[in-house]
Amino acid sequence: MKNSFRIFTRLGGVRYYAAFGSKDLKIDGVKDVIAVASGKGGVGKSTTAVNLAVALASKCQLKVGLLDADVYGPSVPMMMKIDQKPEVTKDMKMVPIENYGVKCMSMGFLVPSSSPVVWRGPMVMSALRKMSREVDWGNLDILVIDMPPGTGDAQLTTTQTLQLSGALIVSTPQDVALIDARKGITMFSKVQVPILGLVENMSCFICPHCSEPSFIFGKGGTHRTAAEMGLKVIGEIPIEMDIRKGSDDGVPVVISAPDSTVSRAYGEVAVNVVNRLQELAKEQEHPESNSTRFS
Repeated sequence: MKNSFRIFTRLGGVRYYAAFGSKDLKIDGVKDVIAVASGKGGVGKSTTAVNLAVALASKCQLKVGLLDADVYGPSVPMMMKIDQKPEVTKDMKMVPIENYGVKCMSMGFLVPSSSPVVWRGPMVMSALRKMSREVDWGNLDILVIDMPPGTGDAQLTTTQTLQLSGALIVSTPQDVALIDARKGITMFSKVQVPILGLVENMSCFICPHCSEPSFIFGKGGTHRTAAEMGLKVIGEIPIEMDIRKGSDDGVPVVISAPDSTVSRAYGEVAVNVVNRLQELAKEQEHPESNSTRFS
């Protein structure tokens, strides 16, 4: 196939093969697409994706979109305080809903919050394609994808049908979470998606009275995992009540408390993501000098 892009890998004893024209992988007007992923649920992936997207827009002054790819458990509508349905253009594309300077799309905009999505894999994959490609994103510097947890059909569909610039892995320092984080890293590596780095969420709890840190989920695990896999930890997010309150109220902590320690931590992650994307772009321009490998 002329100008084709092929992925062929073996995961869990099952072969996945996809061939797409190189133009088919790009979303018109979108420069970079990054996935925020985790090997398991409950580690703060969606909270990280939302605050990263808002930080990229507010602190880095970029044009940003946010795609909620967690079809079964969409969080973006609540976290971004959006309770309306998207409009449709004349050419039948959905118009993303904007808040806090970020253009958003989620299955939660289309299905009532009280209604569970009881779909098999093919329907989920079709929905993901529609929410990414049949949306009028306009011109974006970065489209942030809040991935569903795990390494199943939805993750493979996203990596095989979109030209991802990189993936950001979110984990707590807990060993049981890092086991699954490794699986996510391996999956992205097998489909040739660069790892932008790891974010250690819930890194510690800082006592509001004595300012002493308590490492509730362990200490140093994320850094050890990153070092063993040749990666970097590009951010540490402590446990703070403002994060939970902001998520429940629909006002990301980057907006509600822009000068807080945790807001600055998300801002650091945003800057590191931008720098890493620039590094990868230079490596692609000069592949002969690229010594980076993901394994």
